[in-house]
Amino acid sequence: MDFSQQTLASSGMERCRLKMVNFQIQQNHISHETQGLGRNVLVVRRGKPFKLTLVFRSRLWNPDVENLLLEVLLLDELSEQIPVQFSNLWLDSLCWSARVYPGDIHSHSVTVHIRSPVLSAVALYQLFIHIETPWDRRSYKAGNFVLLCNPWLESDPVYMPLEVQLQEYVKSDFGVVFMGTNTNVSKRPWCFGQYDPGVLEACLKLLEVSPQHLRDRCMDYLRRADPVYLCRVLCAMVNSNDDMGVLEGRWQGSYRDGVKPTEWSCSTDILRHWVASRCKPVRYGQCWVFASVLCTVLRVLGVPSRVVTVFNSAHDGDGNLVTEEFYSSTGENLGLSKDSIWNFHVWVECWMRRPDLGPQFDGWQVVDPTPQEKSAGTYCCGPCPVVAVQQHCFGAPFDTSFIYASVDSDVVRMIVRDGLVVGRTVDTEWVGQLIYTKRIGSDGPENLTHTYKRKKRQTVNGGRMGAFTEHSFVASPSLQSDPVNQTALMSDTAQLFGASRSAGAQGLSPGLEVSLSLDGVPIVGNTINLQVTLTNRSTGSRVVREHLSAQVKKYHRSPLETLWKEHRDVQLQPLQELVLRHSIRPSVYESVLAGDDIMKVVVVVKDLKSKERVLDTLDFDVSSPQIHFEVEGGDTVQVKTSTTVLVSFTNRLSKALSAAVLTVEGSGLLTGQQQSRMLLLQPSDVIAKKVSITPSSPGTKLLMATFSHGKSPSVVSRCFHKVSVTDD
Repeated sequence: MDFSQQTLASSGMERCRLKMVNFQIQQNHISHETQGLGRNVLVVRRGKPFKLTLVFRSRLWNPDVENLLLEVLLLDELSEQIPVQFSNLWLDSLCWSARVYPGDIHSHSVTVHIRSPVLSAVALYQLFIHIETPWDRRSYKAGNFVLLCNPWLESDPVYMPLEVQLQEYVKSDFGVVFMGTNTNVSKRPWCFGQYDPGVLEACLKLLEVSPQHLRDRCMDYLRRADPVYLCRVLCAMVNSNDDMGVLEGRWQGSYRDGVKPTEWSCSTDILRHWVASRCKPVRYGQCWVFASVLCTVLRVLGVPSRVVTVFNSAHDGDGNLVTEEFYSSTGENLGLSKDSIWNFHVWVECWMRRPDLGPQFDGWQVVDPTPQEKSAGTYCCGPCPVVAVQQHCFGAPFDTSFIYASVDSDVVRMIVRDGLVVGRTVDTEWVGQLIYTKRIGSDGPENLTHTYKRKKRQTVNGGRMGAFTEHSFVASPSLQSDPVNQTALMSDTAQLFGASRSAGAQGLSPGLEVSLSLDGVPIVGNTINLQVTLTNRSTGSRVVREHLSAQVKKYHRSPLETLWKEHRDVQLQPLQELVLRHSIRPSVYESVLAGDDIMKVVVVVKDLKSKERVLDTLDFDVSSPQIHFEVEGGDTVQVKTSTTVLVSFTNRLSKALSAAVLTVEGSGLLTGQQQSRMLLLQPSDVIAKKVSITPSSPGTKLLMATFSHGKSPSVVSRCFHKVSVTDD
């Protein structure tokens, strides 16, 4: 910045006048691991020195008669003046300091090294230069710089020791979100986009328009030094339920006035749209969109973070740490409970020390921006130490009991007939069966389940499932460190169906067992094969009635529509294990199962003599056919250089598909959507689209292709392809 136009008062001696300040952006960015985060503004990490060069007009300042002061400012009441010292030692790390090394002094310039306190606020700072003499003071506004958390610095609370972790959880702009069901895990890539133009500015804007900042700017700046506070504010700001947050959620109904959540693949588009709309919420998000955007924001601001998927994630609607489900006597889910189990739910883990709780709670913390329940009056969740969930430390802030219920609550399934509960089973393993995140250096999963869960104590039920006679109930396994009266925790709905506190009949040792499994991986267009295994543990023969039903459901809610039923009577010999096979043909599900739907199959088996009932459930999605991408010259391309990509879909079904459409799009690669259409796509025929991509900036980008056709919503395939863009 050139100060040649500034007018200074006469002082009787030749003045020391500042000509310009060189922020040495490129060198500082390399030193501070912030390359690409800011192109026209200096971005540095707290606690580590950065340097700038002061260029003077006629002479250097004379330390004998002139003082050189730097001033960093957030608000008028939040500023600090820093004397420039000639020293080889840094002052107290809790204060701002500036020094000059002997080799940094030249005829008309000097290089000053500046160090911020390790617990500085994450913010955009203003920098002023002051030259003081006994008779006057000359001040120059040098410009702005951004200060971020420093996970490379051991004294920073977000310090992460291993370089391979820092590369994955701070610097990587690409991630993978695991979805689907625990029996058929799928994945989709996500571009975090922290190096795209405008993303850093959007992340800082989030802090500037938060309720905490608008209510008390001074206090907000002071508290931003604490990553716990920072994460909690940002978690609330990613959803728009309480504030001018980024995303509005929608889980059902029409998405025509926005973007369907499944169509997002990059945080950049969402953050840019939010800024361009003057902080109006972007429509629409669901859990993986909320989590991926929060992960972007945290990585930009220097907090190590990763996206985590919990399969069979419970939402404890009544806060009793038990998840309840109600089924008809033929196996349909009745949708009567306040509780729900999502086939998958996505949140974020961030890495930090927790001095507010003690070193035993350091490490990964759950932060969930999906607006489900309020925490201290706000739709946010966490940061909650993962170890607190594993160790059942429900008093540890924030929201530990809610997170615990999400990953480890028991599922009490009740069979209802004529307004009475005629059977009840307890499943101790269904919730949180898998917890996945992207593995370091790979697109495959890392299993985190053991970090959240410890082995539960066995109860009178034993095992995963228990069997009960009509009107018979026992307490389910304890969910806390101390034993609790589980019947006292039952919901109002359960009590309405006869599961009251006085219903204290004795539990029976289960003599009848049932399990439900898939035979092979379900693929669109193929028959779905199921196996029901019946086991008679008793020494007497049995005649049992098997009821099977399949319902369509979304990943986040109870089933809505029954598409298939079967039942039969079977005789079981003493101590016999019998496998029954069932098939669901494509003609049954193709007309009702949409691309993102999940199928829930329930089997209820009743002993016709003893009235003993057992139940098992199975959720699975049906895999879609793949779309093929072929990038000319390979998957690494150069910025601002055109490259051809051939995208194709082959009809591998046994029938023709009418009104076929192949759509290709890619943020930072293509402008808008490009499509190819065919009136009729015969078996083994190919529909293809050749597109020319021109990357606008370096980093990891994603091409997304969608195949659909006119008559059957089930045959929809959405696939992604990763492209690495270099600026060489």
